[in-house]
Amino acid sequence: MTQPLEPTPAAMPAPADPPSGRERTKARWKQSLGAAKLAWGKLTDDELLQMEGRADKLAGLVQERYFITRDAAVQQVKRFYATYLS
Repeated sequence: MTQPLEPTPAAMPAPADPPSGRERTKARWKQSLGAAKLAWGKLTDDELLQMEGRADKLAGLVQERYFITRDAAVQQVKRFYATYLS
């Protein structure tokens, strides 16, 4: 009776590089788009998709659409990120 061959290191897939922080943020952003749409209903789906988790751009868009100060928009985005993206 023969035993099954053990895979050689060359036959084994190389471990994937861990995703960078930016890639993780983009992935989490896509998962939280529904929550973002509920939080900021005046933003279109396309606009939210284009943000790709970029907090500074999102804060600018929130400020523009809701006619609030930059500080208020930044605080909203920070709270959202703390809740959904951390």
